Amino acid sequence: MSGPAAVLAIDAGTTGVRTVAVDPDGHLLGYAYREFPQHFPRPGWVEHDADDIWRAVQDTLAEVVASVDCEIVAVGITNQRETVVAWDRDSGAPLARALVWQDRRTARRCEELRAAGHEPFVRAHTGLVLDPYFSATKLEWLLTEGGVAPSPQLAFGTVDSWVLWNLTGGTDGGVHATEPSNASRTLLFDIDALAWSDELLALFGVPPTCLPEVRASAGRFGVTAPGAAAGLSVPVSGIAGDQQASLFGQACVVAGMAKNTYGTGSFVLVHAGATRPPSPDGVLTTVAWTTSEGVAYALEGSVFVTGAAIQWLRDGLGVLDDAADAGPLAASVPDTGGVVFVPALTGLGAPWWDPYARGAMLGITRGTTRAQVVRAAVEAMAWQTADVVDAIAQSVADPVIELRVDGGAAAMDVLCQFQADVLDVTVRRPAILESTARGAALLAGFAEGVFPSIASIGDAWHAATTFTPSPLPDLDARRAAWHRGVDRARDWARP
Repeated sequence: MSGPAAVLAIDAGTTGVRTVAVDPDGHLLGYAYREFPQHFPRPGWVEHDADDIWRAVQDTLAEVVASVDCEIVAVGITNQRETVVAWDRDSGAPLARALVWQDRRTARRCEELRAAGHEPFVRAHTGLVLDPYFSATKLEWLLTEGGVAPSPQLAFGTVDSWVLWNLTGGTDGGVHATEPSNASRTLLFDIDALAWSDELLALFGVPPTCLPEVRASAGRFGVTAPGAAAGLSVPVSGIAGDQQASLFGQACVVAGMAKNTYGTGSFVLVHAGATRPPSPDGVLTTVAWTTSEGVAYALEGSVFVTGAAIQWLRDGLGVLDDAADAGPLAASVPDTGGVVFVPALTGLGAPWWDPYARGAMLGITRGTTRAQVVRAAVEAMAWQTADVVDAIAQSVADPVIELRVDGGAAAMDVLCQFQADVLDVTVRRPAILESTARGAALLAGFAEGVFPSIASIGDAWHAATTFTPSPLPDLDARRAAWHRGVDRARDWARP
């Protein structure tokens, strides 16, 4: 590999792993992707085999390394957040299936903690709410009901730390570390002190010795072991949770800038600056990243199911043969014909935070078509995003006037235009939709001096397509219908 310098980024997502090579201008030079299996042992339970994730990392890494003629100077990692892995440091074997961020098995436990009065303390120190989405009650469940016993060999971590540990040697000196954007999603991390909280560790019964060391998001974590990294021996120098990496990759590096990623779920983040902002109702405060230039915070609204609804229409109902058909099919009709689809397939996230909500499709008649059902799923992505942006607006000085979008569903023009119309803001889509992986590469490149400053990363970003808002007929009535659907979804399975 004697060509120009490049940074690799490993994006260990919810349904698959992608590895990319990025040049100093932020352009993609190589790409590989592998899906891995999803496990649903009970309603509301979602699991992964951590070994499947690691195999997908190795396969995609080897494919990209073989395909690019570049000098690889660093590796970045980004990952599905909140998902937790437990493994044995001596054997390297996972001790249980990974519990995925979508998993709802600890909903009752969160209720108990809330009833006991713990939520104000948790929110004050973590910026989060008590919800099974986050990692702490998952770790508690593994220790109390999942067959994982505390021991000196026990290692807990989010997926980034599992990948890092394996990349840097695993049982032969692997580095057990993470960084604040991932740690801040666990309910165990104080986002003011930027450290694990002894009080929260005690509340959830998590031994501190099993947790990874927290380091800066952009900085050298370790060096890859050639046998684990397709022959590479290069520094791992940037890590961030997928949504914070996307914020960085979209060059939202100035306070007030906003992005939305339409992936398995959707995640709206607004850069909130170097001072932690207050958390409005229904919205989270989180660490965006830490670098040599300091800490950046973000306000976030997490929507659990957007792209996953398209997958469900394909795999569960057979409405689609291919997820790529969703955009053209949705665009083939002018509206949903009165159909409202609330994709609360794993509960509702921001701004509702209702783990008991269940999916609802309303307004169906004998005249309803397949295209209208698919369009309702696409429009649901925009309605949920609008609810989050409205909630975030309570805590920001200036309104969001531009939304940068990425993720697989952002390729749909019909979605981007509808989103602009619903929000009445400009929506901008970059040429490279893999902003999450790009962000991890940029963090690693910044740490290694490939990119001279964070400001220079912002200068290199440009939009490929801009969607300007246009008047939407009956907007108020259509949004009211959406909210009636949300109310029905929340009432359906409430205990």
